[in-house]
Amino acid sequence: MDTPTSKLKSWLRGMRSHRLTTTFALLATLSAGILVGSVITRGVSGKEQAPDSSDAKPLTIPAAKSLSNGFSQIAKQVGPAVVNINTESLPKQSQKPRGRRGMQRNPTPGNPDDGSGDDDQQNDMQDFFNRFFGNPGGGDDGDGMGGSERRALGSGFIVDPRGYIITNNHVVDKADKIYVKLSTDPDNPTDPGRAAKVIGTDKDTDIAVIKIESDKPLPSVKLGNSDGAQVGDWVLAIGSPFGLSQTVSAGIVSAKNRSIDEPTPSGISQSQFQRFIQTDAAINPGNSGGPLVDMDGEVVGMNTAIYTQSMGSQGVGFAMPSNIIANVYNMLIGPEHKVVRGSIGISFQSATNSAVGRIYGFKNGIIVSTITPSGGAAKAGIKPGDVIVSIDGRPIKDGDDLVNDISARKVGSTIKLGYLRDGKQNSADVTIGDRAKTYADLTGDNNDDDNGPQESDAGQAKLGITVSTIPAAVAQKTGISHGVIVMTVRPGSFADEIGLAKGAIITEINKKPVTDENSYRAIVGALKSKDDVVFVIHSPLRKDSGNSYVGGTLP
Repeated sequence: MDTPTSKLKSWLRGMRSHRLTTTFALLATLSAGILVGSVITRGVSGKEQAPDSSDAKPLTIPAAKSLSNGFSQIAKQVGPAVVNINTESLPKQSQKPRGRRGMQRNPTPGNPDDGSGDDDQQNDMQDFFNRFFGNPGGGDDGDGMGGSERRALGSGFIVDPRGYIITNNHVVDKADKIYVKLSTDPDNPTDPGRAAKVIGTDKDTDIAVIKIESDKPLPSVKLGNSDGAQVGDWVLAIGSPFGLSQTVSAGIVSAKNRSIDEPTPSGISQSQFQRFIQTDAAINPGNSGGPLVDMDGEVVGMNTAIYTQSMGSQGVGFAMPSNIIANVYNMLIGPEHKVVRGSIGISFQSATNSAVGRIYGFKNGIIVSTITPSGGAAKAGIKPGDVIVSIDGRPIKDGDDLVNDISARKVGSTIKLGYLRDGKQNSADVTIGDRAKTYADLTGDNNDDDNGPQESDAGQAKLGITVSTIPAAVAQKTGISHGVIVMTVRPGSFADEIGLAKGAIITEINKKPVTDENSYRAIVGALKSKDDVVFVIHSPLRKDSGNSYVGGTLP
């Protein structure tokens, strides 16, 4: 018999079974609904994501047209003559210790009427140039023993279809190899370019002339008159900033006749021949040596330096004026391949207070600070404290006027110098000397001449080397006492091309013994173009190194 309890349990089981059945039915219905809804929604959504674009018109590229833009025309005209220059410098042992100095901006206490050809005197500005142009990494300048080969980039421009190129001296200075790439050369990273040789350099204006060979005439620039450039004129800077060739930037002439005084420790400015065109056209590392072009497509300057705190352009760039470039270029391509400037052997204070003039009794003139004993002024009786007021009767305005006049004079010529001494007018006939020699006396740089072996210039023109007698220490180490040692090798020269390196000891040339400098000069003096030349050389680093043979055919 069913009890109430058993009936309750039976009812609960029925409810439980019914609820499960209902739940499964609901879940099945819901799943089917979701599936159907998804299909329907997908169909509807697909139609909504495909909007009607039948009214859209395809874009078309119009025909190319030339705009009235003088910049692009000038870039096309000048660009082919602008080249990329890259150099290689191998580690070298320093010949004498030097310290590196940072960029200075102190007033210049003195200016000479002559300058220096010595590397030391250019370190301040040279370090600045090398850091921001020639060597973007700002690394070793080559004076010390570097750990690896250094490479540097710069620019230049062709001024003669035969391959003569103008660039900055600091771009090629101390380079063992110089390569040039034209705008038409393939962009091949493994090809350094065409080998170039140095024709001549002038450190005082930071100008260098190099040359490449070509079997056909090369595109060249047209040089303009920089005196015609006016503040506010549009100009273009063309070059290879950061190695990016054929880069063009535009700006204006910001100022003219700008100087960047770089005094040496002796207080003598090395930038007295550097009067720049200032521009805000973007100039960056690698632009150095490239042209600054006016709106007639003529080169009015060569990009040389920048003021920067960021290793990049900050709108203050400097270009060497084309008139200075032309004068220097003409001397560098001459027979001597160097710039010779006149000097009378004095130094003077570049700027004085008006009170100085009142006390010493002059309005316009230059007070002599020091005298070079071997210079023309000393021989004519000029003394420190004298006030130079005229040259050949023409009044002198300032120090720049004096330097420009005397430096342009021919060495050996004579001028009549008007000067004041103790307030009295005097005059003296002064002979113009070679500025490079008199300046060395003025700064005491000749003191080093007796401390090392004397170099011989014999063979420099033909072979591209200078030699010296073998130093006693080298002779003792190698056991070689007869011969000559190579002191310098000019980049791009015959010796450079055949692998005759600095430091090599030469004991024979064309089977003829080289015993000293006299025998070396005699042999080299008889060599002619197209002659085969073979050197027997030895290493200066070890004893019994044996004979090595290097040779080639003279160009």
